[in-house]
Amino acid sequence: MINLATLCFDVFLNGWNDATAGPLLPRIQAYYGIGFAIVSLIFVCSTVGFITGAFLNVYLTDKYGFGKVIVIGSILQCIAYALVAPGGPFPLMCVAYSLVGFGLSLQNAHYNAFVASSKDNAPTKIGILLAAYGLGALVAPLVSTQFAQQEHWAYYFIISSGMYALNSALLWIVFRGRRQDDIKAEADDLSPQQEVVMSNKYAQIFKIREVHILSLFALLYVGVEVTIGGWTVSYVQETRNGTSDAGYISSGFFAGMTLGRIFLMWLNEKIGERRALFIYALLAIILEVTVWVVPSLIENGVAVAFVGLLLGPMYPILVHHSTHILPRWLLTGCMGYISSIGQAGSAVLPFLTGLLASKFGIASLQPFIVSMMSVMMLVWALVPRVRHVPT
Repeated sequence: MINLATLCFDVFLNGWNDATAGPLLPRIQAYYGIGFAIVSLIFVCSTVGFITGAFLNVYLTDKYGFGKVIVIGSILQCIAYALVAPGGPFPLMCVAYSLVGFGLSLQNAHYNAFVASSKDNAPTKIGILLAAYGLGALVAPLVSTQFAQQEHWAYYFIISSGMYALNSALLWIVFRGRRQDDIKAEADDLSPQQEVVMSNKYAQIFKIREVHILSLFALLYVGVEVTIGGWTVSYVQETRNGTSDAGYISSGFFAGMTLGRIFLMWLNEKIGERRALFIYALLAIILEVTVWVVPSLIENGVAVAFVGLLLGPMYPILVHHSTHILPRWLLTGCMGYISSIGQAGSAVLPFLTGLLASKFGIASLQPFIVSMMSVMMLVWALVPRVRHVPT
């Protein structure tokens, strides 16, 4: 429980990071005098960091182990936010977001793999872990919306840097730089099929077709989630005459996501996780269409919150379903790769949104989100059903 609680705080800060941009994007554009396309470069830099982390994760884990690598990721984020806090030149912010992407990639890979390989109650633990993400994403816009209205908006990142300093200390105190197998053995949580993935298993991981399908789904899902939470504020301000308080809509979205991850677990089990995801996606698309065509600020805010509720259970379903279709002796490496590529979606899709907004206006956000959700459903249809996997 101590291990899980510590990782939940790490995931809480992951959600905090992903939901930060929404209320601050208009303020960043005004401060630096840049448009949608240029401000989206921070997402490009995050993408570079995420992808770099995805490919280096297995090597770093083999060399240093879980306990050291996850702390390195947290420390990098602490440094990155400290670089942004003075409100320096925009290129410095881009460099900092590269570090953020790399650090997040390492942490995301390890906490997902650590919890997914739990000996008992893995689905519940995954739901709790990822609900912490939604909670962090709920709180962040409430705070960043206030800073977006202040002259020294960048001071917000002092809070982020401080929290990651605390997180780094907690990760080191609890896990003491040890390898995953050693930590789990001490807590009697070591699955008999679990094995640390060594660097010479890259080839085996990349040859598994399901890994790439799940990675694509994760990239689309995380990208849609962060795009809605980030760009909806700009969309509402420009098309629905919203004020800076529109940042609270982002909090409503992530509040729905948190509730969905906790309170829809029973429904997932009742109707089957694979079928549930199709139903959630279809309903989310319908609601997103109403945000597109109904010119009402209140309706849009409520609809976005319910979209969050429906999107919430999808990532826990993905993580749990992966444990049933991937070889368990490669599970840690596979989950690290899937989650890292998925986390890159939080940079790729928001960047594409910025390019579209620069060319066609922010009104292009909703058709883009609807189309990505539709593709997400098609990709999920390619994911195999639960089956016996080799140990």
